[in-house]
Amino acid sequence: MGGFFAAASKDDCVFDLFYGTDYHSHLGTRRAGMAVYDKETGFERAIHNIENAPFRTKFNTESHSMRGQLGIGCISDFEPQPVLVRSQHGTFAIATVGKINNTEEIAEKIINQKVHFFELGSGEINQTELVAAIINQKDNFIEGIKYAQEIIDGSMSMLILTPRGIYAARDKLGRTPIVIGRRDNGYCASFESFAYLNLGYTDYRELGPGEIAVMTPDGVKTLAEPGDKMKICTFLWIYYGYPASTYEGVNVECMRYNCGKHLARRDDGKVKPDMVAGIPDSGNAHAIGYSNESGVKFARPFVKYTPTWPRSFMPTHQDKRNLIAKMKLIPVHDLIDGKSLMLIDDSIVRGTQMRETTEFLYASGAKEVHIRTGCPPLLYGCKYLNFSRSTSEMELITRRVIKELEGKDPDDKTLKEYADPNSEKYKTMVKKIGEKLHFTSLRYHRLDDMIDSVGIDPSKLCTYCWNGEE
Repeated sequence: MGGFFAAASKDDCVFDLFYGTDYHSHLGTRRAGMAVYDKETGFERAIHNIENAPFRTKFNTESHSMRGQLGIGCISDFEPQPVLVRSQHGTFAIATVGKINNTEEIAEKIINQKVHFFELGSGEINQTELVAAIINQKDNFIEGIKYAQEIIDGSMSMLILTPRGIYAARDKLGRTPIVIGRRDNGYCASFESFAYLNLGYTDYRELGPGEIAVMTPDGVKTLAEPGDKMKICTFLWIYYGYPASTYEGVNVECMRYNCGKHLARRDDGKVKPDMVAGIPDSGNAHAIGYSNESGVKFARPFVKYTPTWPRSFMPTHQDKRNLIAKMKLIPVHDLIDGKSLMLIDDSIVRGTQMRETTEFLYASGAKEVHIRTGCPPLLYGCKYLNFSRSTSEMELITRRVIKELEGKDPDDKTLKEYADPNSEKYKTMVKKIGEKLHFTSLRYHRLDDMIDSVGIDPSKLCTYCWNGEE
């Protein structure tokens, strides 16, 4: 995944840029960067590896040394950015959030014109540099951005820093957000709407799908009108979004309460837990919603210890990653021993961590561990956002179980049957997953209930990873 922030100020913008970008640290774990433009000194850029140290630590020096009235910053799970480019459009810096599925096809087309050289990182083309190259194929930024949105298979939102202002362009179907904040001396653009509130900005407006705007200290001007069709990622509310953020008028925390409420209403009363708890941190709001609706008391039978275990501090070996994930969870034995627990997590992906959490609770004396999830079974790998490049579809616990039940890799028709919560295949799959992961019982959120939990027009929501529908 990833997130970004931009500031355009009549005064120096670096303080706002530093903290606004830092507020996106939950969206990425590998690389971070800032680029600024000053009227007197020009462009300045810094990129650091944040795998073993938080953004604030790595960029502390730059927060004091950089200066400029315009700036962009980003947190990324993958490629280093912002990319600083010198081109026919002059010098500019660019940061992106999204995914390009046809990278090689586009790169070959551009390279064959002998106009650009791509630096490879870990054998892969930097997708942000590729977007810059696409933009440079056209005579101006507006046409270049439109061209990029047209030929990219996937999704792409971007910020472009130029001496004249900052271009903000939302993905053509609005899969990721860009929201504008305003205060007396300038404006900001942010992935997360909460990121600017403590910096003194107030909500101004959200960019629409495909909208291109230019931001200066004096205002925000739309250069390309938004489109009519939207497919914003529903998983932003379920997991990635920060609780204080709001997308399309719907707050993340409130949406998660709604999920828990629907989960409680679907339970048949046969399970009578002593308490309901969330898998920290994103499962907590779902659990509170469940507790408020069901009357089952909310408690925290285990807590997450994070002061010296940042999310990014993870070894590359999966066994060690699993161990460290478990080491972060500290049991409260008085709330576990002899108790029937209802645990709610945002989702189940591979299932490894949930199985280990359940075994950890049994080892701590739990009598029963019932699991509910804030979203339906994940059946398809995301085509539009880089949630995890390391997670193939066959790593999903659902796909492994379906292959075991079917005796072969499922075709699309078979997957549709497993996606239907009223089908026998779905019930068999859920039962099998629960058995494999050692749950006392398992129930997933239904897709219709999840959509209702968001509360906006269903046609505006991307639900591809659950039902395979684009």
